[in-house]
Amino acid sequence: MRALLQRVSHAQVAVDGAVVGQCGAGLLILVCAMPGDDFDTVRALAAKVSKLRLFKDDAGKMNLSILQTAGSALVVSQFTLAADTSRGNRPGFSGAAKPDEAETLYLQFAHALRGLGIATETGQFGADMDVSLCNDGPVTIWLDTDAG
Repeated sequence: MRALLQRVSHAQVAVDGAVVGQCGAGLLILVCAMPGDDFDTVRALAAKVSKLRLFKDDAGKMNLSILQTAGSALVVSQFTLAADTSRGNRPGFSGAAKPDEAETLYLQFAHALRGLGIATETGQFGADMDVSLCNDGPVTIWLDTDAG
């Protein structure tokens, strides 16, 4: 799986003008399932996200996890994280999991975060979404489970 984490003071996703998911201080997580991903991949990514020290402690150092700050998460499926730009100027997306598998893994990921104690909302899989956020820092982290 690939994930792009953005530390936010707030974020929301809307479909056709209606808000379908939002979070306060915490993480906006754009996630892409890849071929070969499974529930073990989902659990490992959720565990990593929950423990990453991306939030400031009393000394202003990035030393606290989302769990330690009682932050929330907004998870949005984004197959374009699988973009292959190596051939020409039009990205290819054949490296993303097939839609039915991707949706299952995406929902399992959000569920896994909730199971770890993180208040989590989601976007709407497959929809044309408007995502807005206030990036805090800015802090943006790229995770790829294939990269170890």
